[in-house]
Parts: sequence; structure tokens; C-alpha cells
Amino acid sequence: MLHAFYGRSEGTNASMQAEDIWPPRQRLVGIWLLIICALVFAMIMVGGATRLTDSGLSITEWNFMKHVIPPTSEAAWQQEFALYQNTMEYQAQNNGMSLEEFRGIYWWEWGHRFLGQTLGLVFLLPALVFFFTGRLRGRFRVTALLFVLGGLQGAIGWWMVTSGLFDRLDVSPVRLAIHLAMAFVILAIALWTALGAFVWPSQKTEAGVWRWAPFALMALIFVQVMLGALLAGSDGGKAYADWPTIGGEWIPSSAFGLDSLWANFTEEHATQHLLHRTTGYAVAFFALLLSLVGLIRGRGDARWALGLVGLVAALQAGLGIMTVLAASPLSLSLLHQAGAAVLWMTAVVAARAAWR
Repeated sequence: MLHAFYGRSEGTNASMQAEDIWPPRQRLVGIWLLIICALVFAMIMVGGATRLTDSGLSITEWNFMKHVIPPTSEAAWQQEFALYQNTMEYQAQNNGMSLEEFRGIYWWEWGHRFLGQTLGLVFLLPALVFFFTGRLRGRFRVTALLFVLGGLQGAIGWWMVTSGLFDRLDVSPVRLAIHLAMAFVILAIALWTALGAFVWPSQKTEAGVWRWAPFALMALIFVQVMLGALLAGSDGGKAYADWPTIGGEWIPSSAFGLDSLWANFTEEHATQHLLHRTTGYAVAFFALLLSLVGLIRGRGDARWALGLVGLVAALQAGLGIMTVLAASPLSLSLLHQAGAAVLWMTAVVAARAAWR
């Protein structure tokens, strides 16, 4: 799967010498890519806070200099505030907001964009150094892919923002989900490549499960994350604060009640809760099953990787229930989003271990 970008397949002979491994071990490349993963994780968290605090529309222009240098004078702040006052969000939801309150939401969006540009530089500059020093041998194509996906992610981010500037109160939940999906894809490829740069796992390891099983878990987690993005994007997290029922019903009667099937996924909160919770149960069950089998039948790095997947999945399920019962406060919602990203990364680690 992801290894196809490297140009040659990795050997599986346990007696293979280090100098025969392809792509060759490059610890510096691995460390660099782990830093990229950490920055992408930070982007996911700051982006989540930006959405949950309704801060994403506070900057109405795409301006690289604004993303580096925030307003430095009262006049500059007044100009930014005036631009925001033209949006529907301000006119219908935040009319009468003070300049000080505007600064509060502005900093979240500015931080998200500044972090994005910082991530671009942290990726590009070392990539050029590694390329010209030959350290990207066997990994050039996957590095180029990450660069392209990063640029595309920036374009998707602005495309998402434009959906909410003038004809909506918030950005499109669908575009929000696409933006988050791209972040998770970039995170997976970067982490997979980083592990390969360390030549991890070792050859003497066995998952004890089918090689495709962790990839199936990744697909299930990905669907769950997208359903969560649609729920958060439509401000539906607080709609039902009971568990295990939804509005007092096991299967809410209003679920799939809209005429448009697609609108049920993007607007109807009972449907969104039903799908997100049900898929969450499936993720937890499948992860715990893989973990149990791996701990019994696996050995080496793959064994503990699968065990970790089960532990994180159980914690994430518990965190999700706590978030629902507390009516989705900002702190728990962000922890739940962090849990999703951590679970995704542990699933990537387990998938690579099983693949090797």
C-alpha cells in the first residue's frame, strides 16, 4: 500500500544486513518526519479549537503576511474587525461583539494559519537539504507527495473558509470534513515513512493477525473521524447529552427524517449522533479484538503495537461517552479529538508492524 511510493519493496529476510535494506535507514529523516507528525497533530488540535470556538471566519482574506504578522496597531485591528463585520456570522450571530471579543477569536484563526506556514517551512527546508545530500534515496517520491498534499491542504483550508464568509453562519461541514481528512492522510503517510526511516519494526516480529486487519481498522477509524467532523461542523455535539440512549431513545425516531439523504448526514443531529456513536462502538470492538489476538498470538514489536491500539481505543471510547454526557464542553471535545488522532497514529504503527 503506502510502501508503493518508495520505488522498491522492502525485503523480509530476517538475515538481511542493514546495508541491504531499501530504502536505507536514515535516522535524521525519521526524526524530521516525526517532527512533521507532531506539527500536523498540533494543527489538528488548533484547528479543532478554532472550529469549536467559532473563530474560523475571523480572518476573511488569504494573505501570507497577515498569517505571519498579526495586527500591530489599533487601526489595523479596527480594519480586520470591519472586514469580519461584513460576514453573515457577525451580522446574524455576533452582532454587537466588542473589539476585545473579536481579538479572542482572531488569535485562534491566526494561530492556525501561522502554524500551517511554519509547518510548510519545517517541511520544505530540511527536505531540500536531504535531497541534495542524498538522504532521500528511495523516499523522494513519497516526500514529493507529502509536499503536494501539504500545498493542497492549504488550498482546501481556504476553500473551506470561503464557504462560510457571506452566505452561511458557519463553514460547510462537508468541507470541514475534507480538510480534516487531508490532515489525517498526511499524518498517516508521514508517520509510516518515518517508521521506515528508522527501519521499524525489526524483522523478528509477528502480528498474529491478518496483514489487512489493521488497515481495515484504519478505514473504520477514518470513517468515524469524518462522521465526527460532520457532527462538530453542524454544531450537533450538544444536541443530545444522554447515553447510551439518544434523546431517550435507542434509535432516535427523527433519525434520517429529512427528505434529502445527504442532508441527514450533514444537518440532522439525531442521525449524526446515531452514526457517530454506532461507528465508535464498531471501532472499539474491532480494535479490542485485534489487540487481544495480537497479544495472544503476536510477538515482538507488532505484539505491543496491537496491544497499544486496544488500550487507546478503550480510552477514546470512554472519553467519547464523557464528552456526550457533559454536553460537549470545549475541553473534553478537544481531548476527544486528540484521542482520535492518537488512535489513528497507533493504528498506523500497528498496520506497519503487521505489514512487515
